[in-house]
Amino acid sequence: MDWSQHAIPPMRLEPRFGDRVVPAFCERPNSLWAMISAAAAQNPDGEALVCGEVRLTWRQVAQQSAKLAAGFHKLGLKPGDRVAILLGNRIEFPLFLFGAAHAGLVTVLLSTRQQKPEIAYVLSDCGARLLVHEASLAERIPDAADVPELKHRISVSDDSASQFAGLLDNPPPSSPADVSEEDTAMILYTSGTTGRPKGAMLAHCNIIHSSMVFVSALNLTQADRSIAAVPLAHVTGAVANITAMVCCAGALIIMPEFKASEYLKLAARERVTYTVMVPAMYNLCLLQPDFDSYDLSSWRIGGFGGAPMPVATIEKLDAKIPGLKLANCYGATETTSPSTIMPGELTAAHIDSVGLPCPGAEIIVMSPDGHELPRGEIGEIWIRSASVIRGYWNNPKATSESFTAGFWHSGDLGSIDAQNFVRVFDRQKDMINRGGLKIYSAEVESVLAGHPAVIESAIIAKPCPVLGERVHAVIVTRAEVGPEALRAWCAERLSDYKVPETMALTSDPLPRNANGKVIKRQLRETLTAGA
Repeated sequence: MDWSQHAIPPMRLEPRFGDRVVPAFCERPNSLWAMISAAAAQNPDGEALVCGEVRLTWRQVAQQSAKLAAGFHKLGLKPGDRVAILLGNRIEFPLFLFGAAHAGLVTVLLSTRQQKPEIAYVLSDCGARLLVHEASLAERIPDAADVPELKHRISVSDDSASQFAGLLDNPPPSSPADVSEEDTAMILYTSGTTGRPKGAMLAHCNIIHSSMVFVSALNLTQADRSIAAVPLAHVTGAVANITAMVCCAGALIIMPEFKASEYLKLAARERVTYTVMVPAMYNLCLLQPDFDSYDLSSWRIGGFGGAPMPVATIEKLDAKIPGLKLANCYGATETTSPSTIMPGELTAAHIDSVGLPCPGAEIIVMSPDGHELPRGEIGEIWIRSASVIRGYWNNPKATSESFTAGFWHSGDLGSIDAQNFVRVFDRQKDMINRGGLKIYSAEVESVLAGHPAVIESAIIAKPCPVLGERVHAVIVTRAEVGPEALRAWCAERLSDYKVPETMALTSDPLPRNANGKVIKRQLRETLTAGA
């Protein structure tokens, strides 16, 4: 199986990041701003961004973004400087992203769930010069002494006191900054198994390639209308939602936060055609008692990823919205979102697969001793394409460990069959998948280790019918301490979804094998036996 039935633009082999050679689209914009500018030229009066009462056309978006670029310039920011964005889903988010692209700046996307220590680490590691943040999150902003390179802070709120308006009060520059395709456009920090986040460098060419893959593989056009219901600061929000709609010059409708009842109202009112969400979101929509009262007939593509879609959910959606094609998308921050996409018409027949390698993507399965395995055999998935990033910001060691000749080592165990369908079975990395949000056990264990009453801990996944997995902690304590105190300790230092929801406190040591490694399998069996 391949993409021959879809209108995929021609590709050719090109060098990338020095020593790689990958298939890339022959005709393409040469920067993120060039893609935004093309959308404004192609569909100037078409809706671009919708959020609450605010509606902006592509012409207005291009004009406001250029004014923001002038505002950045006035602050003394130069091409290549890092601008950190700590915003929820609001209209200013894409505008800051686009304004930074015009000015040749690198945007560093922060999650509003991150706590003060996590934010301080990212700001210091990337050397951010400007932080744009929600006014309501001011108490999480690190002290000036902890982030000496951070020269400017701009707060954004819904009231007239928002500093956003001041940045817009500038005549736009005569021309955008000169950037190269391989320059970094965004940095997204991804948790590592060691617990320290790594800054994945998404270059202009990575983002453009991924956006063109979405548009061509899913046949998106300027008539398409997408709801951004996932966080815009994640790679899915930034690429599958924001830049994919830039690429096709369609409309992006931004939800401040996902609520199934609000989603259905918005999807019906805005005649939404395309979304990418995690499976739990589709399920929550179906559970709404008034689901059948909404006209969702315009909805034609439902992308999903981050977790398997239950067969029952697929069957229910098919019965209720016959025109909706579900498309599994598998990827990561390091692959700038999609590595595989399941053509919607094939989903039902290949329910256990995450799809076909995206146009131009090469996926192989490697054995632990480093050779390619035959079709059907299970090993580590390696991915090479024009979407795969150069590496991690300021971290050559992590880059050399995770990339080989342009292939990214995913850490996922899977296989590829004779028809090219990819299956993902398990994770080599010790990771929990909570409704599509990835949690590395090592990061949570490291935070717990800092508590004076904790001797050791093990973080494992607790099965959950709605989210797939939840975070469970087995903690060996040396003093009287309750679960609430330990949860509060974690909540001050970790994003809320990483905080253990259930805990087992014990004075017995954790089970270990002959090498001293904790036997988590045993802990999982004990947990399920007691459930």
